[in-house]
Amino acid sequence: MLAALLAPAQLAPYIQHTLIRADATEQQVRAHVEECLEYGFDAAMVPGPWVPLAADILRGSNAVVASALDFPTVGVMTSAGKAAEAAELVRLGAEQLDMGVQIGWLKSGRYAAFRDDIAGVVASGVPVKVMLELPLLTAPERETAIALAVEAGAAYLKNASSGTVETANVESIRYLVERAPEGVLVKASGAITSYEQTVALLDAGAALVGTSAGVAIVDGCGSSESY
Repeated sequence: MLAALLAPAQLAPYIQHTLIRADATEQQVRAHVEECLEYGFDAAMVPGPWVPLAADILRGSNAVVASALDFPTVGVMTSAGKAAEAAELVRLGAEQLDMGVQIGWLKSGRYAAFRDDIAGVVASGVPVKVMLELPLLTAPERETAIALAVEAGAAYLKNASSGTVETANVESIRYLVERAPEGVLVKASGAITSYEQTVALLDAGAALVGTSAGVAIVDGCGSSESY
């Protein structure tokens, strides 16, 4: 893809419009989801409790309802709790899920548990994007995490959960794209705030970018948002 040939507004179909603030009100969430319709974003990423509202607003549109679990604090849910939450979110209307992983298990050599934790969410039946938190991993751990995520059925590999872990960059995205097997895509996440950065990530091979600065990006403006 030569994303640089796209005008800012043409980037909307590659953006998952994200609102994860704990203090977001119903009015703010509603406005956020409606922006997906106005601008043509790929998805509205909202916290689990707001999934039914997003599903109501987006019903019949091309925009996807997405949510996240074991996030924004990653690795604190049990595998059973995570699988149950995934099933509930899908029941409420989520069509895609982004998930945190158990980095501590990976670093402890508990590879089967790490894989099965992901597989439990994949069992919900919707595409799952796995937040790999690449900056927290050694080179061998990165390779193992990718292999286990793919084995578990991940639809997307993500470089990080947010800008607090990593600013999405070309190097990390290329790294994942080079290792993702056919049929597994890459989503970029983390402090994506500008048109230029979005274009660079897409040209590096990202299929999607997740950001709370979607409106600013497609309007050709900057933003200080960090997710």
